[in-house]
Amino acid sequence: MSSCLPKLTTVLLSHRLGALFILTISFVFFASVMFYWRTGEDAEGQLYSLPAEIRCAHSVPSPPHPAVSGPPPSPRDVFFVETSERTNPSYLFMCSVESAARTHPETRVVVLMKGLANGNASLPNNWAFSLLSCFPNVEVRPLDLTELFSGTPLANWYLQAQQRWEPYFLPVLSDACRITIMWKFGGIYLDTDFIVLKNLKNLTNVLGMQSQDVLNGAFLSFEPKHEFMQLCMQDFVDNYNGWIWAHQGPELLTRVFKKWCPTSKIQNPMSCKGMNVLSTEAFYPIPWEDWRKLFKAIGSSELHELLKNTYAVHVWNKLSHGTKLDITSQAFLAQLYSQFCPATYTKMKKDSEEQSRPAM
Repeated sequence: MSSCLPKLTTVLLSHRLGALFILTISFVFFASVMFYWRTGEDAEGQLYSLPAEIRCAHSVPSPPHPAVSGPPPSPRDVFFVETSERTNPSYLFMCSVESAARTHPETRVVVLMKGLANGNASLPNNWAFSLLSCFPNVEVRPLDLTELFSGTPLANWYLQAQQRWEPYFLPVLSDACRITIMWKFGGIYLDTDFIVLKNLKNLTNVLGMQSQDVLNGAFLSFEPKHEFMQLCMQDFVDNYNGWIWAHQGPELLTRVFKKWCPTSKIQNPMSCKGMNVLSTEAFYPIPWEDWRKLFKAIGSSELHELLKNTYAVHVWNKLSHGTKLDITSQAFLAQLYSQFCPATYTKMKKDSEEQSRPAM
């Protein structure tokens, strides 16, 4: 009997270990199922949780509590759109979003990206999305173009456009998105090559002059379901020509506005039937022909004078994107980065210093 006890104990212990092993495997399997099920739920909600892998030394402070007697804040969102498949935002893209988040701390800043519309439940792991996690008012969402254009005159156009090649399709697609977003949701639309200097919430049913007698849609601010945006969508399909640069963008807005008033020439600035056109200095203080001025040094007094009546600066990225910027210089663009998107500026400065170090 005494010799059987150790054997019995060994058998019982082995059974207990086996049972514990089975329970452990079962728990891990159940946890995994729950994790992926939950991940799928998040993807369907189309709102991504931003990674927080960098220090938020320059994050947006908590918004102040509104005065009891004051008016409630406007619910209108600020929208940015990326119509390409890119998910690695540039410095300028990041500065645009950061500057908008800082100047609109009580407003949701929505970044719509086509490259995220494939159903992934997590954002790419890069510095840009980590930085965005520092701003509680920023939301990153996938851009579902079929859903966006549904119920509008652009729905059939988009289905047909996917079946052919056009030289300016991405800019044209961006033109389509902005007028649709303004009509469906209202709020503020900004191109991703704007640096925002001031709060824009007091501007409603407004666009800006790009140059003499030409409007530009890089900035738009409208109430939802505004008739002007409805006319723009209809003109987009009725007079469509994707082979002429700006035909579906600035030229579209200009010709629709001239019919809206009606007028043969757009004044700088002017108001017409509940809409306002702001002067060139409001959003385009540097004309596209003078885009190189963005990379030239400018004194503080000259900078102040130039931006005195400016809400945001359009950087003309199509023309300027290949130009090297000395981020530590007194160049006009470098000063804008430093003042209005300090977190992006810090990252740019750090990257520049690392690139300039001699290889070990």
